[in-house]
Amino acid sequence: MSTTTRNNHEIDYKIYGEELQFVEIELDPNETAIAESGAMMMMDDGMQMQTIFGDGSTQQNTGFLGKLMSAGKRVLVGESLFMTAFTNAGQGKKKVSFAAPYTGKIIPMDLQQLGGTIIAQKDAFLCAAKGVSVGIYFQRKLGVGIFGGEGFIMEKIEGDGMAFMHAGGYIIEKQLNAGEILKVDTGCLVAYTPAVAFDIEFIRGIKNFMFGGEGLFFAKLQGPGKVWIQSLPISRLAGRIVEYGTWHRKEEGSVLGGLGNLLDGRG
Repeated sequence: MSTTTRNNHEIDYKIYGEELQFVEIELDPNETAIAESGAMMMMDDGMQMQTIFGDGSTQQNTGFLGKLMSAGKRVLVGESLFMTAFTNAGQGKKKVSFAAPYTGKIIPMDLQQLGGTIIAQKDAFLCAAKGVSVGIYFQRKLGVGIFGGEGFIMEKIEGDGMAFMHAGGYIIEKQLNAGEILKVDTGCLVAYTPAVAFDIEFIRGIKNFMFGGEGLFFAKLQGPGKVWIQSLPISRLAGRIVEYGTWHRKEEGSVLGGLGNLLDGRG
């Protein structure tokens, strides 16, 4: 943890697991972590849990109406109006753990070391130190908004504390130099720093579109800055599960699989 003074609460953490991970956050007395509703896995006795509008950061407007409007923006990125704050109200250090919602990796991000802002896909946020702001980010370019995979609206994570994202499969962090370009599947982009230019590029060639299986567009990322890429977007995983469970059913490892489907009414 950096010794530089922070405005957000300072927290220590440890990530457990491989494919289905959880993050354990250690809080000193009166320190607080915030998380999406339903993300909590377990906590020590002495932790105080409170449901709040939005993220509880100082960037929220004062007053009930202001807080409600600020929290309401989160609905646009598919999140709840409410978040949960976990405060160490006891003596000594206390721990609270938050679980990943599906198979993948938890990505710890020290916002102080990343320039204070991260742009992330919808539903990527898991938890953070109190004071971190979880807002919305509108894509300025119409083409990116329509074809960029995540729509016009993404999450903007701001502050100088620790924030934890979650994404599917294996996660790779890449540092792009000034002018360096990286092209990725639009659904595989998890997050990037604001200096990275994000655009979309049409895949040329009708054969590539019809038979390549990659869709019409790439996400085009141009440095300088950092980007985080996931190997298995949840949308791709969900699509394969639906496909497998309906008309593309496969019975692996059994020559009687097809006959079994007929006999049990699934053929």
